[in-house]
Amino acid sequence: MTEFAGRDLHLVKKALAIAVLAIERMPGPFQSSSDQSDMKALLDSLIENDTELAHYTRSARIAVTGEAD
Repeated sequence: MTEFAGRDLHLVKKALAIAVLAIERMPGPFQSSSDQSDMKALLDSLIENDTELAHYTRSARIAVTGEAD
């Protein structure tokens, strides 16, 4: 597997968080739960702690909905 570091790793984490949230918001038959599950697992393996997870979750929410909280 390719290893990411620095800004590249940040972008991968952010992209995964956005993708997970976007899939979650899709209606029934358009929602790929297997992709979402795999993306969540990959993101969990890249995230170091709950604080970092909260940061990327908030960032994804802003990107997808345009709302901070």
